[in-house]
Amino acid sequence: MARTMQPEELIDSAVVDPDGNKIGKVGNVYLADATHQPEWITVKTGLFGTKESFVPLSGARTDKDGIHVQVDKDSVSEAPRIDADGHLSPEESTQLYQHYGLPVPRTSPDGRPDGRRDRGPAAMGGRGKRDDRAAMTRSEERLNVGTEQVETGHVRLRKYVVTEEQQVTVPVRHEEVRVEREPITRADGPAEIGEAEQDVILHAEKPVVRKETVPVERARLRTETVSDEQTVSGKVRKEQFEVTDDDRKHRRS
Repeated sequence: MARTMQPEELIDSAVVDPDGNKIGKVGNVYLADATHQPEWITVKTGLFGTKESFVPLSGARTDKDGIHVQVDKDSVSEAPRIDADGHLSPEESTQLYQHYGLPVPRTSPDGRPDGRRDRGPAAMGGRGKRDDRAAMTRSEERLNVGTEQVETGHVRLRKYVVTEEQQVTVPVRHEEVRVEREPITRADGPAEIGEAEQDVILHAEKPVVRKETVPVERARLRTETVSDEQTVSGKVRKEQFEVTDDDRKHRRS
């Protein structure tokens, strides 16, 4: 890391791989037993951040975009699944270092990883062995978000009748009377003067309207599934450690 950072500064920070891909957000910070400095972080991955993968802080740097680590996103996704129960065993730590292709820290002659070494009376300066029964466990609440299918409404398809007026132009024919005159040059016989009458029947076409019902369209209802994203929020509680010395000076972690 470019500078020493407190674990609480790393919590919920964005984690970015060397290619600029966002891996997830920091869930927990694990300290090295030898140096008590941040050594591992767990990154919340998955659709709702329900999975946590261990990511090494070796060579990492921080800026306004978050924590830039030296391992890529695919390596984090394929990392061994180890329960984030608050402490890494030597075997688990070694397994993670080997997965990421990083050298296992060796801070003792026997080559044991992550800064651990056997603490006999000489190594401990006569202070006695650590009493694990005095350890305190910190707990916190987390949001577990899922989905369930619920009924949101009913849709009905129905048809109804409306009346509208249509105008159609139809060509029609009719008969008219026309008087044709023809001069007579030679009479066939004597002519008589008198009255005469002739009837002519006239015809005309009239529009005739008939209606018929024909199918013009078919409609049906069907459903399709579309995906979108919704943001949910909730309040969670978490415990913090506070150490008070004889001078009543408080230190939080």
